[in-house]
Amino acid sequence: MCSSLLKSLSPQLPDPILLHPVTLCLPPLQLKVGVKRAVELKAMDSGGTSDPYVIVYLTSDRRKRYETKVYRKTLNPIFNESFTFQIPQAEVSESTLVMQIYDFNRFSKHDIIGEVRLPLASVDLQHVIEQWTLREHLGEICFSLRYVPSTGKLTVLILEARQLKRMDSNGLSDPFVKVHLILNRRKWKKKRTSVKKNTLSPYFNEVFVFEVPFSQIQNVDVVISVWDHDKVTKNEPIGKLFLGCRATGNQLRHWSDMLSNPRRPLAQWHILQPPEVVDKALGLKSHLKLPLPRY
Repeated sequence: MCSSLLKSLSPQLPDPILLHPVTLCLPPLQLKVGVKRAVELKAMDSGGTSDPYVIVYLTSDRRKRYETKVYRKTLNPIFNESFTFQIPQAEVSESTLVMQIYDFNRFSKHDIIGEVRLPLASVDLQHVIEQWTLREHLGEICFSLRYVPSTGKLTVLILEARQLKRMDSNGLSDPFVKVHLILNRRKWKKKRTSVKKNTLSPYFNEVFVFEVPFSQIQNVDVVISVWDHDKVTKNEPIGKLFLGCRATGNQLRHWSDMLSNPRRPLAQWHILQPPEVVDKALGLKSHLKLPLPRY
């Protein structure tokens, strides 16, 4: 049957015809990343300095990570270290280069100072790129998480924020917080706090309880976003972050600590990130209203 079909489709070709499947195998690309230096880092230690080091990885393979050396008691470290990644060409357009600066602590968890994400699709990889990446300070937010597996109750307590970005002409903002739950990369549930007028350091102390069955907790992301309220025009986002098994840095650590300590509320400060960076990392699908999973 196959032979007769080929003849009818291609009568001009001689008989017999032997067809071989062709698989195009492109060699992996070699991506060389150089970490040069940082300036005016945030002081994380009581002495007014930090002990910074950098972690570098690609989102296409999070297991392959490089670390620079730790530089003691400085806010202006000079690293001058380079790392080489092998990345399949088919994964380049979907991969993002992540560089995270941490403050080393000998007896406690290392604190993240900042993070830079560079989508590889946005740069010309045929040429050497050398640039400073300036991170705008958007503010910080403190909240606690608590999860009870037996009841499927996820509690998010929004406590306060500080050093928020000025959004209004008077040098202040009218902030409020949205809490979104994402299930399997689709928007699922949402809550929001009240608006706090004319402040860059709002105190909320508002609690939200979500029903998340234990069978779904590994598939859930919690998105925390701070907004500036405006009566006349649209509300503007100030900054975002998300927690879940797909998160990185302090966000992943906070989420993991919550799962490891059921029924115990755990509070932590987090640095807000640019909304577009968080949205890209989440890779949300189109909105779909989902029923509460049964268990």
